[in-house]
Amino acid sequence: MKNVKKLAYIVLSGVLSLFLLACSESDANLDPQSETRSKPEKTLTVEDVAIEIPVRGNTWVADNIAASEQLIGEQGITHWSSQHDKLVTFFYVSKTGPINIGIKGQVVSGPSSIKIALNGKSKTLSMANTEQEILPVGVFDVVESGYQRLEISADNTSSKFYPKISHIMIGGDATLGANYYVKDDFYWGRRGPSVHLNFTLPDKSRNYEWFYNEITVPEGQDTLGSYYMANGFNGGYFGIQVNSATERRVLFSIWSPYTTDDPSNIPDEYKITLLRKGEHVHTGKFGNEGSGGQSYLKYNWKAGTTYRFLTRYQPLANGTDTDFTAYFYDPDVKQWQLIASFRRPKTSVYLESPYSFLENFITGAGQFERMATYSNQWVKGVDSDWEPMIQAKFTYDATARKAARLDYQGGTNDDGFYLKNTGFFSESTPFGTLFIRPDDEMPMINLNELP
Repeated sequence: MKNVKKLAYIVLSGVLSLFLLACSESDANLDPQSETRSKPEKTLTVEDVAIEIPVRGNTWVADNIAASEQLIGEQGITHWSSQHDKLVTFFYVSKTGPINIGIKGQVVSGPSSIKIALNGKSKTLSMANTEQEILPVGVFDVVESGYQRLEISADNTSSKFYPKISHIMIGGDATLGANYYVKDDFYWGRRGPSVHLNFTLPDKSRNYEWFYNEITVPEGQDTLGSYYMANGFNGGYFGIQVNSATERRVLFSIWSPYTTDDPSNIPDEYKITLLRKGEHVHTGKFGNEGSGGQSYLKYNWKAGTTYRFLTRYQPLANGTDTDFTAYFYDPDVKQWQLIASFRRPKTSVYLESPYSFLENFITGAGQFERMATYSNQWVKGVDSDWEPMIQAKFTYDATARKAARLDYQGGTNDDGFYLKNTGFFSESTPFGTLFIRPDDEMPMINLNELP
């Protein structure tokens, strides 16, 4: 009998020990200090997402230039109907940590829901408000400072359209430093910053009659809307463009000395005169960014190939006019081709202020990166041989100077200088940085045999 009682005691003690151990583990899971317990996410209020980022200036339809041009207008997104159109908004934060995200918008008619994603985390927002409101979405994480890519995709809707969205709202620890995004001048902000190389003439006292330059656009960097300008100078510019999916151009333009954006307003005595043009070259007028004479050759130039540019500057004996002439070397036929020759009135100059630039001229393409190498710059004086220009100063336009966009860069590589812009990369080059390019070979051109 004693043995039976002893056995029962041992079994009861074991069961009690297991029960106490289970309770202990359960209590540990409830311990606020336990590492295994997840904290509930903070419920955001409107005050937690107080910074407004206008959709109009900072949002695109991902990888779709035409849809970006059509869907995003004065009020932001208003007629979003395709479930395949994903919206991408870019903004720059200088700190890491939690970031609060919200949406300022409204449904078109019936309830809708959208998905918001940032840095690998996504949340669904259901909307039913027919009047514009600020709707907090949730807390996300900034793991690396710099440009952030926020994605909004369609979930479902009871209407023909998904919600109207005018602003992306942000707040939280990651926004306590400097934040950058396009706040105004939306047309220029969407195009993105233009970047320049300002070359140093070997001898500023010399009259330089010729300017030679080369451009190579790497494969994958020949982005729609790009103008890779090779030979820029006081009065005009000359380079290559990507105008559409099926058309590329070699472009040469000369500004009128009369300041206007409407070429029809230029008085006769200030008009640019076409002297001659090459075969298949189109000529006409241009406006909107100053006005003057324009010429272009439709030419299917290719990424990965180096192209050569040559311009001539001839002030006339009358002391009041200057002729500007552009030649393009076609590597397929291994010949220089005349693009055009223009006469600019009330101007008597040789080469002044030589420079190159890179710009995007299509707002819907401002989400994509572009880059080119500018190599082997040389100038030739009236009575002197070719001289290299090996130093360039990096500058940029007003969009970059006001810090609306920070995706601009310049520098040197093994082949020469390079320029890169747009696409929302985070590494910027300071204004005024000086670069020295590698040495290269003098151009071998028989100037007397040019067409």
